[in-house]
Amino acid sequence: MAAHGKLRRERGQQAEYEAQVKEMRWQLSEQLRCLELQGELRRELLQELAEFMRRRAEVELEYSRGLDKLAERFSGRGGRLGGGGREHQNFRKEPSLLSPLHCWAVLLQQTRQQSRESAALSEVLAGPLAQRLSHIAEDVGRIVKKSKDLEQQLQEELLEVVLELQTAKKTYHVYHMESVNAEAKLREAERQEEKRAGRTAAAASAATNEAGPVRKTSLKKGGRLVEKRQAKFLEHKLKCTKARNEYLLSLASVNAAVSNYYLHDVLDLMDCCDTGFHLALGQVLRTYTAAETRTQASQMQGLGSLEEAVEALDPPGDKAKVLEVHAAAFCPPLRFDYQPHEGDEVAELQVEMELRDEILPRAQNIQSRLDRQTIETEEVSKTLKATLQALLEVVASEDGDVPDSFQASPSTESLKSTSSDPGPRQAGRRRGQQQETETFYITKLQEYLSGRSILAKLQAKHEKLQEAIQRGDKEEREVSWTQYTQRKLQKSRQPRPSSQYNQKLFGGDMEKFIQSSGQPVPLVVESCVRFINLNGLQHEGIFRVSGAQLRVTEIRDAFERGEDPLVEGCTAHDLDSVAGVLKLYFRSLDPPLFPPDLFRDLLASAELEVVAERAELVSQLLAQLPGPVLVVLRYLFTFLNHLAQYSDENMMDPYNLAVCFGPTLLPVPAGQDPVALQGRVNQLVQTLIVQPSKVFPSVTLLPGPVYEKCMAPPSTSCLGDAHLESLAGENEPELEAVTPAQEDNLEGVIEAVACFAYTGRTAQELTFQRGDVLRLLERASGDWWRGERAGTRGLIPHKYITLPAGAEKQAAGQGPQATGEPLSSPDVLLATEFVHRPEPCTPPEAPLGTPGGPSGHRRPCLVPASPERYVEIDKMLSLRRRLSSRLWRRPWTLCSRSS
Repeated sequence: MAAHGKLRRERGQQAEYEAQVKEMRWQLSEQLRCLELQGELRRELLQELAEFMRRRAEVELEYSRGLDKLAERFSGRGGRLGGGGREHQNFRKEPSLLSPLHCWAVLLQQTRQQSRESAALSEVLAGPLAQRLSHIAEDVGRIVKKSKDLEQQLQEELLEVVLELQTAKKTYHVYHMESVNAEAKLREAERQEEKRAGRTAAAASAATNEAGPVRKTSLKKGGRLVEKRQAKFLEHKLKCTKARNEYLLSLASVNAAVSNYYLHDVLDLMDCCDTGFHLALGQVLRTYTAAETRTQASQMQGLGSLEEAVEALDPPGDKAKVLEVHAAAFCPPLRFDYQPHEGDEVAELQVEMELRDEILPRAQNIQSRLDRQTIETEEVSKTLKATLQALLEVVASEDGDVPDSFQASPSTESLKSTSSDPGPRQAGRRRGQQQETETFYITKLQEYLSGRSILAKLQAKHEKLQEAIQRGDKEEREVSWTQYTQRKLQKSRQPRPSSQYNQKLFGGDMEKFIQSSGQPVPLVVESCVRFINLNGLQHEGIFRVSGAQLRVTEIRDAFERGEDPLVEGCTAHDLDSVAGVLKLYFRSLDPPLFPPDLFRDLLASAELEVVAERAELVSQLLAQLPGPVLVVLRYLFTFLNHLAQYSDENMMDPYNLAVCFGPTLLPVPAGQDPVALQGRVNQLVQTLIVQPSKVFPSVTLLPGPVYEKCMAPPSTSCLGDAHLESLAGENEPELEAVTPAQEDNLEGVIEAVACFAYTGRTAQELTFQRGDVLRLLERASGDWWRGERAGTRGLIPHKYITLPAGAEKQAAGQGPQATGEPLSSPDVLLATEFVHRPEPCTPPEAPLGTPGGPSGHRRPCLVPASPERYVEIDKMLSLRRRLSSRLWRRPWTLCSRSS
């Protein structure tokens, strides 16, 4: 019964969510219909005005009788502007609702009062005014169509975000269910252990009296079962926490995107539809009033009324009236509420000690991305305003030519003689300029709306993360950092097996390697993907920025030996190098993953326009590949699909990832043009990234490992008792040897303040932000300090900090000379070389960065004086890394043993 009740509650929540999404889809379709309705209304209005001008020119020759008939004819037409819809009828019955319709009503009233017109007025009405109204109708139809296409694109993006929210919710529910099941198994194991312990104690007392002591094998076996269940529970709990965090972030992002769309984007699109319409219509009607004023002074009273109607053209007022009439379509929907899974009462982001190293860099990346996006959006907004002003000026200048020609040539003969002037050519050039400006305006509007939507989503994520970090800081003070470091060391250090591969890993046959090694997914693929999942989903430029070649070679050699170098010894600074190793592995496979005989058919499938048909055809072609290769491809492209979901933060959407992996996975065969075929290769890879679930078979059809979005770091649950004891014994002497040194250093500690932000280039250099308080332990050289920040020790550049008064004298005795450290050490030589021999570039106040650097962050521009000197410094950097990883403060830096 409890299971049935739980199922009904879940179905109720799902039904409520689907109803909310259905309501939003209805609103979006209604918005498109309303915009199209308004555009059709304007076009009909302009057609009516153009036809009116032509008829008016004909009737002008017949004087008052013809004018009366014309007015009655247009007054009796209820189907042209009224249309068949209820909204049209409302606007028709109450013309004061919209200012253009009000102008039209005043114009008909003034026409009934007009008695006759001159021949010059007849030619003006039949010529320039009618042609200008036709141009305005054409412009309105074009800009409404472009605005509608842009709104459809924004709606599709909004629905994709909502779909991602549903996927995140389902993922969270699955992981939470696994966590609950693991907890239940743990409790059951504990109860069985307690029962077994009670029975064993009773049996032991009885057996002692009869035949001696009882064996305790069952007790040990039960204890190991409880420990195993405990480790499994903690792993599932961590996965559940990460899934819940992603769900909450997606929830905040979706609500922000929906609110931004309904409160800002829709209004801007309505403004876009009205671009130049009111101004152009006002100019045409002002031209008409000017001509009427010059031909007959007796019509001043009627023309005054029409002038007032023209002055009453109010784009914001019309927009507000349309929103009021269609309130059901344009009002923002209800916010998406957090829907916890059964029994989960946590409704906030959690920054646990295991997740802190992941969330803090993510918050910093989002803050940096937010600052850059804000600046870009502001620049686009300025350009958008300037473009709109230029567009309106072009519209106004074109409408101002008719009054000038009418004033200069009052007679009919003079007007006819001006037909040979170069006026039409100038008007054609202005029309072309207007269309170019209009296209540029639409493009900038699209950039502005897209940037503002990204800003809203990033701001929502940033606020959530900041709140979680502040709560985590309070909790962190209650936890001993030393205990966490010891736990992290014990957790990360795993025994590395010796190489047991009979097949070559890099540059070999992957299918044979899988058969010989017994790994369904090669260790290099699984480990690199796990490392990026834990540390680099939000890393900007992942797979696009090249890593350090020396580090790539070290990681590759370690994998060739059968080791896993990413379990320990790698930090977030190695993300680009790890990504480079993954691409290097797939690029070096022989034969490649995609056989050359399928290359032509795969490219032909990429030319299909319909995405569903393209995915189905690609799936049929890939079904010819061996099962182990399909398992690896499914694992890889599911990971890339997950990575592309963070494109707002890492700037790597499916197309950018396809550009990086296209030449790697599908090299163009010899004898064919790579430049001509690379576009279709990238499109094919993009299809595989966007549609992995439709292209590759499911687990039921093709058993094998499947990529998980929420991964946990490698745990010690897979190690034996002997390994755990050896690791614990190995770590204890190091920690004990460090403790006295820490106590001695606390006596001469100097607190300095960072003047500028600095990003460490190696694991030994600290990374800090401007304003951070740094603890200086001793002077490493004339330009470097040894110190710590937030419990992490490393090198600190002297030129990036400010020391308190008298600190220089206090630190004079702590330098390398005082401690007996030679000045010729690699650390000091390298620091001196970088500080004292830079090219005149950027001062420390504004450090520059190289996009191709290992970390991808901005760093000081320290350029050697010559290329030869750069090679020398690069060699010294390699020497410094090797020496530092083995000799310098080993307990505080988790360096790779393979270094």
